[in-house]
Amino acid sequence: MKLVPLGDKVVLKQLLAEETTKSGIVLPGQAKEKPQQAEVIAVGPGGVVDGKEVTMQVKAGDKVIYSKYAGTEVKLEDEEFIVVKQSDIVAVVED
Repeated sequence: MKLVPLGDKVVLKQLLAEETTKSGIVLPGQAKEKPQQAEVIAVGPGGVVDGKEVTMQVKAGDKVIYSKYAGTEVKLEDEEFIVVKQSDIVAVVED
């Protein structure tokens, strides 16, 4: 099974956040607030949404930062995804 987003929706998979303290202790991702960085898994076709033409600016594989309280969390086959509008993505992270 796979998620296929519609309109201007984007499916994201949250990146795990491990942090190391100054003393070298590794804090697992669950010990702190969820990161707002994710990888794009699937992108909707865009088109006309709410009367406005929407061109998709992200693609599968991009690493992005999204709004803190954006999206709908979905669990599919023991994996968790977040479905957001493209407008909830605030930046693309480039290496």
